[in-house]
Amino acid sequence: MNALVGERLSIITSKAQTTRHRIMGIVNTENYQVVFSDTPGILKPHYKLQEKMMQFVISALNDADVFLFITDIYEDIQLEEEYLEKLKNTKTPLLLLINKIDLTTEEKLAQKAEEWRAKLPNAEILAISALQKFNLDLVMKKIISLLPPAEPFYDKDAITDKPERFFVSEIIREKILLNYNKEIPYSVEILVNSFKEEEKIIRIQADILVERDSQKGIIIGNKGLALKKVGVEARKELESFFGKQIYIELFVKVDKNWRSNDNRLKNFGYDHN
Repeated sequence: MNALVGERLSIITSKAQTTRHRIMGIVNTENYQVVFSDTPGILKPHYKLQEKMMQFVISALNDADVFLFITDIYEDIQLEEEYLEKLKNTKTPLLLLINKIDLTTEEKLAQKAEEWRAKLPNAEILAISALQKFNLDLVMKKIISLLPPAEPFYDKDAITDKPERFFVSEIIREKILLNYNKEIPYSVEILVNSFKEEEKIIRIQADILVERDSQKGIIIGNKGLALKKVGVEARKELESFFGKQIYIELFVKVDKNWRSNDNRLKNFGYDHN
């Protein structure tokens, strides 16, 4: 989505479940408006947070005019039967994009395409490289040709439906995904308590919430060095994102079992209604 929209709206890491919310990216030209909806990857839920994430997927399946099913050259073809059946039986046009083809051979790509064709015979398969922007113009032309005529949903200068605080929390969370291993990143939620924009600087205070005291210690690290590293990396990324100097203050707090608490999840925006 970032490559198609031309803005860095969705955080990117090699870890599964990097995307937790449904994030919209909007492309406007004189002739059309395309609204992309980036959802969490399809998984079998093991706790309430994952159930909420899958509700974002279902809501997207219900209201999309075109499906972009994005996989890559390395990904094992394992898809929950429930979702596979939904995609196989859908009347909505389905484009299956095989990404990262700059890292493979023609033979491997052909093999991967055949495997997917057997799983989703109704999909049109396109090979792309989002990093190298290879075939993205073709994907865009395909999308535009498949979309029904309609009035624009959003203002012509809009690029997303999310507020600034959302991107602050996502960028901090991305740095945690990149700097910590195992269960830690999946037990973390970010709460942005203040976002004060001045003429030359934005002052941000945010809490990093974890589920257990032991996780708090890991996030902070020896003499606070791990947390400081997250803060420095987040500040640099936020300065690039907002084009302004950033002052950021981070605290780590324990919010026990927030991933399984309906009220807490609703407060954190995991409500697809």
